[in-house]
Amino acid sequence: MPQVYNFREIGRLPDEGDNVAIATRRLEAGTWIACRNGRFQVDTTILEGHRFATDHISRGEELLSWGLPFGVATREILPGSWARNQQILDALKMRRIDFELPAAANFEDRIDRFELDPNRFQPGSQVPPIQDGLNFLGFRRSHERGIGTRNYIILLGTSSRTASFVRSLARELEDRVAAFPNIDGIVPVAHTEGGDTDIPNNLDHHVRTLCGFMVHPNVGAVLAVDAGAEVLSNARLQDYLEKFNYPIASLLHDFSSIGADYDRARKHARRQIEAWLPIVNDCKRTAEPVAELKVAIQCGGSDAFSGISGNPLVSEVVREIIQRGGSANLAETDELIGAEPYVLANVRNWDTAHRFLDFVERFKEIASWHGVTAESNPSAGNKFRGLYNIVIKSLGAAIKKHPEVCLDYVIDYGEPMKQSGFYFMNSPGNDLESIAGQVASGCNLVFFITGNGSITNFPFVPTIKVVTTTARFQLLNGDMDVNAGAYLDGRKMSDLCQETFALAREIASGNRSRGERAGHSQVSLWRAWPQSGPEALGALLDREEPETRPVDLKPFLALPASPFPAWPNTRGLSLERLGLIMPSSLCSSQIARMAAERLTSGEVGKEKGISRFVALPHTEGCGFGGRTVIPILTRTMIGYMTHPFVECGLFLEHGCEKTPNDLLFHEVGKRGLDPDDFGWASVQLDGGIDRVLDKIEQWFQERILSLPNPEVVQADLASIKVGLSGTPELDRAACQQAVSIVKLVTGAGGSVIVPQNSPLLDSPLFCKPLFAEDHPEASLAYSASPSEPGCYIMETPSKHWIETLSGLGATGIQGVLMGGGETPLQNHPFIPVISLANALPPWSDEPLSATTAKIFCEALIKALKVRTSAWQQDQERADFQLSRGPLGLSA
Repeated sequence: MPQVYNFREIGRLPDEGDNVAIATRRLEAGTWIACRNGRFQVDTTILEGHRFATDHISRGEELLSWGLPFGVATREILPGSWARNQQILDALKMRRIDFELPAAANFEDRIDRFELDPNRFQPGSQVPPIQDGLNFLGFRRSHERGIGTRNYIILLGTSSRTASFVRSLARELEDRVAAFPNIDGIVPVAHTEGGDTDIPNNLDHHVRTLCGFMVHPNVGAVLAVDAGAEVLSNARLQDYLEKFNYPIASLLHDFSSIGADYDRARKHARRQIEAWLPIVNDCKRTAEPVAELKVAIQCGGSDAFSGISGNPLVSEVVREIIQRGGSANLAETDELIGAEPYVLANVRNWDTAHRFLDFVERFKEIASWHGVTAESNPSAGNKFRGLYNIVIKSLGAAIKKHPEVCLDYVIDYGEPMKQSGFYFMNSPGNDLESIAGQVASGCNLVFFITGNGSITNFPFVPTIKVVTTTARFQLLNGDMDVNAGAYLDGRKMSDLCQETFALAREIASGNRSRGERAGHSQVSLWRAWPQSGPEALGALLDREEPETRPVDLKPFLALPASPFPAWPNTRGLSLERLGLIMPSSLCSSQIARMAAERLTSGEVGKEKGISRFVALPHTEGCGFGGRTVIPILTRTMIGYMTHPFVECGLFLEHGCEKTPNDLLFHEVGKRGLDPDDFGWASVQLDGGIDRVLDKIEQWFQERILSLPNPEVVQADLASIKVGLSGTPELDRAACQQAVSIVKLVTGAGGSVIVPQNSPLLDSPLFCKPLFAEDHPEASLAYSASPSEPGCYIMETPSKHWIETLSGLGATGIQGVLMGGGETPLQNHPFIPVISLANALPPWSDEPLSATTAKIFCEALIKALKVRTSAWQQDQERADFQLSRGPLGLSA
């Protein structure tokens, strides 16, 4: 007789009325299962977390989880059959799996719009209060600001243009708090928004969020820094703070602008922070009631067990907090689509329910402007771990709200929570973007439930990580706080609830969470969506990327240029030898940075000429939608991995993103590259932060041993690719220098790449002497590599300088030459950005002579090599950010 497994050994039903179950372990084809009053055989291999039928499901019948439908059968589904839609089959085809997938899906997704029935609506009621005197130790602020669970000084980069400034300043000052025991740290709040010249479509979200950060009860003092000329400026923050009566007067604060004098601004900031330290340290912890806790409820890297163990556990703990007068904030609008009947089964009144549904419909509308639907939300990691579509993901996510807890209030992104109770906050499903809004609303503690093992943390609010299965908890025990998987193993939910509730009070009182001890945190605001209506969608969907070809130049006399020493490799000319850690998503970005710093400080590879290791942290790869986004992201990442400066590089995934290593592995192969030429590591699958850092170091040490010794050769400008742009203060001399760069480099057989948004292309002084056409079009896609030597115009999806610079870098350039005035622009992490006026001799002769060409060439190469070696100074002003393209949005 074949072995027959009892259903409880291998599966779970979220609700007894469901007709599909979740596999709690991998089930091989042919496995026999005893379930209810019969037994059946599994028809194909079923991965852990994936669903299989427990009942006969006829064609056209709904598939149910938690008693609610998530799909409709397209054919008869027998007990033991793997329930699968086309989306999950497509996702698994990109994975390296060891069994044959079925040829066809057996159910299709269906999302029905939820409508409130006025004849059946009944106002809900909140759980009864408890008065037992439980408290925690917190920092008492003014009445309007509330109670802090931490006491931080924050350095707020008002826009993306000052992100590198506050990060660098925080690194410089981080050791100063050791002498002040009541201060938890000096942390940067750096983000990607507001650095454009155009007003973003969600400017109110950005301003409201930053104002909420400033007056947050965990903040003892705040320095807000802008660049002086951006859309998201200190002046705009001050106006908003005053207009909406934010309690800024009760907080130590200062507004500072970098302007044209970077060093002066840095000295001012240091003096201000030093003066604040003893004052902030005077605030001490006092006993405060649990009613002062405002908790953010967030999930990320969700799996099929999130709705069975992790989310129900946190919902129980939140109920305890609500009963004692505290507050909770549930977010992620698009991750509740399909779960509206559950969310609104207990809601305070009709208006609150309607406001929730209005936000859902608004989210769908904005998504439609970008050619996507809510179905774009589930990530590759979600799907791999059993969340087939947005409905089944939402049904599990909604369980973070306990059924007995009433939805009291519905607020917009970052809107303050002014009364106690249970809130829903409008936000995207992108974890970090959503958390930023919850913190701005006043949350002083974060519950983060994860199935795959997300490790993200916020800089000045502690995060409690709750993982859904024991196996993942054991794999990531250095980064997770709570094992909700113990419930699946047989522990009582009530016991786990009391333990987690006690842990929450301990962490609120100052005990460090695992994430805090790891020193890992990130910030990402709800990124601006590019379209403000449906009008442009058709043209954008039909639009093709530019054909890769040089633009036509007017005839000119090519002149010889001087040779110079450099390192050759198979990808071009190297002026520096680097190791690169390329994070495949925002959630692995900070770990990539940590790895690069560790390898550089350890001088790994020094004997083979490796000068340093670089990471390129960014905010993409997770929580986005848009048809063109993944091609842009993968092209850019691979472009950097094959940059001539990079001697060896490793892709680092988080493990649950939309652009995982498996996807990049396939894309590398499609480009004719050998995936084995690169390293591959996973924060989650390799066991968490400490273990993956060890793995990364071991891979680079072994890889570097196989590298040939560096050999310097004489090169010429035919091996050079340079980016060329300018600031708005372009003058005649800068344009003449830029014209000469194009002629000198392209005449020698090299390449020059001008971004489409460059002020140079608006100047007749630059365009008229060069281009055969009056207004040449883009001839190179964003971040694409040139196909042959010449002058190219690279398309730019935005006016965001860092996105532009990051796209230029991926083309393989050795440097960026900038003409213009005093506008301070950020640098690149490893590609030198050079001022023409400061680095090169003035140019006025036309046509070029051989003598002046020689001088110019020598100055150019010297500037490239000097700026490359002066990387430490560059890092103070360096930043990096990938573009989403014209149709990308947070999801």
